[in-house]
Amino acid sequence: MSTLSVIIGNPKPRSRTRRIAEALAARIADRTGAELLPTVDLVDHADELFAWPAPHVDAWSAQLRDSDYAIIATPTYKASYTGLLKAFLDRYPAGGLQGVTAIPLFTTASDEHALAVEFTLRPLLVELGASVPTRGLAFSTPRFDRRDELLDAWVAAEGGLLRPAEARLQVPA
Repeated sequence: MSTLSVIIGNPKPRSRTRRIAEALAARIADRTGAELLPTVDLVDHADELFAWPAPHVDAWSAQLRDSDYAIIATPTYKASYTGLLKAFLDRYPAGGLQGVTAIPLFTTASDEHALAVEFTLRPLLVELGASVPTRGLAFSTPRFDRRDELLDAWVAAEGGLLRPAEARLQVPA
């Protein structure tokens, strides 16, 4: 069975970013048949991100590395992702997420920041070896009350690019 990890890089505990990412994860799990793994909310363990060794961080790193799918979620800070998320992803070498299909997700204050997900987080995930077959999701938080409608629309438009892991592994005859 394939697996899906959710990594949250919001420095605010129990954030809207987390709620949106988990709602998207449920939809992707339904579409792909992936098993949802426990959400990794980096703010809950921020003090460990800079510790060496850090057994908890190493376990989350392994969870992400071994996942078939991953939602990497962050609010937009200064037109980019948070330092909290960057500190976590810096633990991987180039190519360290090879085999993971990643979905970058930004929460934004307005649509003016919609391209930040494509110009900042996507290149980082690709550098780390992840496949990023969909458009990143830039979710404008003023529309939070419409999240079900907006997430359903994103999955309808992009979900076809997220094939079940078993289908990705099949080699054409």
